Amino acid sequence: MKRRLIMALLTFGELVNAQENISYQKPSEEILKLADFERPPSVSMDSKKENIVFYYRNTYKTLDELNQEEVRLGGLRINPITNISSSMNYVNNLKLRKINGKKEIQVKGLPENAKIAYTSFSPDETKLAFTNTTQNGVELWVVDLATAEAKKITADNLNANLGMPYAWYRDSQNILIRQIPSNRPALVDDSKDLPTGPIISNSTGEVSQIRTYQDLLKNPQDEINFETLTKSELYKVSLQGKKTKLKEADLYISTSFSPDGKYLMLVTITRPFSYVVPLSRFPMIYNVYDLDGNLVKTVNEVPLTEIMPKGFSSTRTGKRNFDWRDDAPATLVFVEALDGGDQAKEAEYRDEIFTWEAPFSQAPKSFFKLKQRYAGIEWSDADYALVSERWYDTRNHKSFLIDLKTGKAQVIEDRNYQDVYNAPGKFNLTRNEYGRNVIDVEDNNKAYLIGEGFTKDGKKPFIDELNLKNLAKKRIYTSNLKNAKEDILDILDIKKGEILVRQQSAKQYPNSYKKNIKSGKTTPVTQFENPFKSLGNVYKEVIKYKRNDGVELTGTLYLPDGYDRNTKKEKLPLLVWAYPTEYKDKSTAGMSTQNPNDFTYPYYGSFIYWVTKGYAVLDDAAFPIIGEGTEEPNDTFIPQLLANGRAAIDAVDKLGYIDRNKVAVGGHSYGAFMTANLLTHGDDFACGIARSGAYNRTLTPFGFQSEQRNYWDNPNIYNTMSPFMNADKMKKPMLLIHGAADNNPGTFTLQTERYFQALKNLGAPVRMVLLPKESHGYVAKESILHTLWEQEQFLDKCLKN
Repeated sequence: MKRRLIMALLTFGELVNAQENISYQKPSEEILKLADFERPPSVSMDSKKENIVFYYRNTYKTLDELNQEEVRLGGLRINPITNISSSMNYVNNLKLRKINGKKEIQVKGLPENAKIAYTSFSPDETKLAFTNTTQNGVELWVVDLATAEAKKITADNLNANLGMPYAWYRDSQNILIRQIPSNRPALVDDSKDLPTGPIISNSTGEVSQIRTYQDLLKNPQDEINFETLTKSELYKVSLQGKKTKLKEADLYISTSFSPDGKYLMLVTITRPFSYVVPLSRFPMIYNVYDLDGNLVKTVNEVPLTEIMPKGFSSTRTGKRNFDWRDDAPATLVFVEALDGGDQAKEAEYRDEIFTWEAPFSQAPKSFFKLKQRYAGIEWSDADYALVSERWYDTRNHKSFLIDLKTGKAQVIEDRNYQDVYNAPGKFNLTRNEYGRNVIDVEDNNKAYLIGEGFTKDGKKPFIDELNLKNLAKKRIYTSNLKNAKEDILDILDIKKGEILVRQQSAKQYPNSYKKNIKSGKTTPVTQFENPFKSLGNVYKEVIKYKRNDGVELTGTLYLPDGYDRNTKKEKLPLLVWAYPTEYKDKSTAGMSTQNPNDFTYPYYGSFIYWVTKGYAVLDDAAFPIIGEGTEEPNDTFIPQLLANGRAAIDAVDKLGYIDRNKVAVGGHSYGAFMTANLLTHGDDFACGIARSGAYNRTLTPFGFQSEQRNYWDNPNIYNTMSPFMNADKMKKPMLLIHGAADNNPGTFTLQTERYFQALKNLGAPVRMVLLPKESHGYVAKESILHTLWEQEQFLDKCLKN
């Protein structure tokens, strides 16, 4: 083992001797052929499944697109010139087709060099609205689906800095827009001015559990600029372009019409702002107006939320989860904590659900009390409601079916929500008279559940018929495709037996079909070509194996085209890609959702490309971290991590395919954290690739990933789990890659920079690559191809030479 490590250090040495100044590189032809592909369009359909919209966009962004003006305020990253998110992914073309049609129809009149975002069907589904971003701003367009013609509705002065800048009126003839105020001041830039005083923040002395966040406000200048960039005026705009001002400028973060279209709820951000939390926790006021802009009622006022109790099942006090009730003309639904929002407090009931009917002259009515934390509500058309609750510490999820006429509540689901083998499925939804999605209940009080159908023997999607009166179930369809995978997308007509499905296999690109479950007949809806045909003869298998404590594990194994699995004369280097996941028991940790019939879709976030270069690849290897009973998963994080890694290598080695002395591990984000720990504390892996990770947990002292405890609750956990704290033990070659503009909470780019500095000074063979302009996930073509090149050079040097 020592000789192997010395050789690895020698071959890796040329990578780490000095600072390098190189231009962007491209990987070898085999990998480039897979990476530089044309992205098939994405698809959306109207609720009747009659009209299909095809959205085309470039496979990658360019560095030039990333090199735009950007400000980072209150958790936002926005372009102050165009007034839209600087990370927006744009569509550049739209095509239409009837579901039974044969040919796509090009939408006519689209803007030149279109940058399309925020698409939305009109309530009557005869039109499609979208925004187009010009060099100067955001404009609104509408497509007539009958004629396939696009028309510009507004100038490029919409404000999308707080998200979707428009909402359809119920009549489908008018649209509410957020527009930049005509008198907007210029942004303040006093960076060269002498400060007039210090920046001061105060603590009230209350205990809180606030995690680390990126892009926060830092000073009074930021506060002024945040207000300038997020303030909008509201206008009513007709499809003919006629504008009527509805409300004066304010910080509107949400606009939503009541289902009957007679009321408008506006949510506005107010001061004081915060320097420690993002805008989602700033103070907010919820006001309901009539369609003329007259105030009907202030229904909620949320204070600044900088103080939060510890725990993932804790929440803030006061009214929350405000929304319109889907099955009523104009009734609000909200939740309020009965335990002060503190999961540590003993309480018979945790949350209470209320309904509040417009015009809100009467007090809200109690609808239902929950013994765990509120987890959502689905409505049918005035007959039933499905209320869900859950509790993180136990992973319990419980759902109640409530008969709205009698008030009777029946438990229809009570399970560990990580128990995928016993998931009952989701109710099939339909669009009601208000254009809202509700549970589809037939005249005979029967509804239908669509399930993914994960089992120990593989995936078998299903449709169950549920009698809502007596909860009797009957399975009416089970998918049993051979050598292919089927997902049930929707029920089109249950009486006729018509459903919408997506089918795929390891070699067959995913496409949608209309299927009759009575006759078995399928009709193609989409016919996208496979852009990765060079992977067609790659061997793919989901392997099952066990950890040393009996926990069942899985991973998807790929072997190169032409590899002789019978003689196994050639022992291949192995690449393992993984991401740790926390569980509360061994049984759910051992459940698998992997399917050998998933289409083999290579992307920069995995090692699949390298199967074309003569490597064996174990993708999505299971790395469960389990904490049963009162034990937390991270109490034994390191030994479980090492056991997972050893089990994966043992499993592939037992099959006779690999040289176990030539195994690399890699991961992104928490997977990078995993990689660093595996190389630091074990000797099973020869080298590793860690992308965009966090390595010093004292820099995330109030929790990380699924860890609820803070540093002072258990400093030993934080220190032991931190690769930075154990940098002196790390002697394996490692490639560190990080976006220079990471926007993910906790994975500041500084994490990689400081970890690299520690490793370098301690003599570890490490290479650090910082990708300019990139965030937590990489999007520019130049960055992605260079990342693949770096990984290819690194792996070849460590494992092949």
